[in-house]
Amino acid sequence: MTTDYETDFYAWSDEQARLLRAGCYAALDIAHLAEEVEDLGKRERRALESRLAVLIGHLLKWRYQADYPYRKSWRATINTQRRSIQRLLAENPSLGAQLEALINSAYPDAVDLAVAETPLDYDAFPDVCPWDRDALLGDHWPALASASDPKSDS
Repeated sequence: MTTDYETDFYAWSDEQARLLRAGCYAALDIAHLAEEVEDLGKRERRALESRLAVLIGHLLKWRYQADYPYRKSWRATINTQRRSIQRLLAENPSLGAQLEALINSAYPDAVDLAVAETPLDYDAFPDVCPWDRDALLGDHWPALASASDPKSDS
């Protein structure tokens, strides 16, 4: 029995796994398997970028809305995201080389999150992420309060 990739993905993937385990390589749907394996890597990259956006968004809220009375939950989210990002990087070390680009890519989503969850508007936040990878992933709370911000120099 051959299951069509387009018709029933779940059955197809189950069948492909069974064929792989049985060593029936000639019966494999190589083209679609290659696509799916590639998509697995992309999924990990997107997960990292998404976690970075949440982390940076909460750091922006932490820094730019210092008078908010319930910041404790933001810090918990920051800590959770940092741990999750560190686990993702430990499981996928090659993503570390892409971290700077992913930070830049995630930053607009982070600003959107901060704007949506605070009374602040877009012009309250820097045009580029004010933290480098070490500040983002380390426990550097004093650095968060004094990160270089081009908008605060005036």
